Amino acid sequence: MSVNVQKEFVENLFSIKDKVAIVTGATGALGGAIAVAYAYAGAKVVATARNEKKLQEVVDQIKANGGQVTACVADPSKTEDMARLVKCAVDTYGQVDILAVAHGYNKPQNILEQSAEDWQYIMDADLKSVYIVCKAVSEQMVAQGKGGKIVVVSSARSKMGMAGYTGYCASKGACDLMIQSMACDLSAKHHINVNTINPTVFRSDLTEWMFDPESAVYQNFLKRLPIGRLGEPYDFVGLAIMLASPASDFLTGGNYDATGGYWAC
Repeated sequence: MSVNVQKEFVENLFSIKDKVAIVTGATGALGGAIAVAYAYAGAKVVATARNEKKLQEVVDQIKANGGQVTACVADPSKTEDMARLVKCAVDTYGQVDILAVAHGYNKPQNILEQSAEDWQYIMDADLKSVYIVCKAVSEQMVAQGKGGKIVVVSSARSKMGMAGYTGYCASKGACDLMIQSMACDLSAKHHINVNTINPTVFRSDLTEWMFDPESAVYQNFLKRLPIGRLGEPYDFVGLAIMLASPASDFLTGGNYDATGGYWAC
């Protein structure tokens, strides 16, 4: 019997070398980790965020380690900015093969204290802007006719409510369903795989206070984390690379657990 698995395919299963990847939210902990990891894996990265100074720091790190990267300051909530971002990628590297969406926003508030305007701002930042950038990039991928990979950072909170998170949980739950629907639109006909990564707490400037092993917050998290610790940015990049590589060719419309087992408990 001949097994239908080719040696060359397996050898290149997780390769994104020479692919062109747009990464939004590249100044954040997870977006920055994705941008750096993609570049170190051999991709040509177009890193984007709104803060030019912080974006340049990420670009400098990548270039200092031999990676290929260009910066494009842009706001993912603006259609014209996302059109300019796609044009930047195409003008610089000739095409777009991968999109990683890692920008986001939250302002935790009890529903009794939260204004409708604050709730809407979260929804726009975490859902509408994801739609805008995915639409702009998927149109370019369809025009190229070579397929592509779209990887969206969602949240463990997309499927679990939490006090003060009526905006955030709603936006991430809607994001998961939106990405599943995009997969239905894009995968079979255009060979564009669309998936989410759903992380729990990862270390960042905003979450550093939660990593104190003596704190009640940390101890409470560990009760729900079979892995026995909170996440580090480097824990995240393997899944981000896999979903951008040939290893994910049969995966689309999925919401992939990056929670250290949080959903299991």
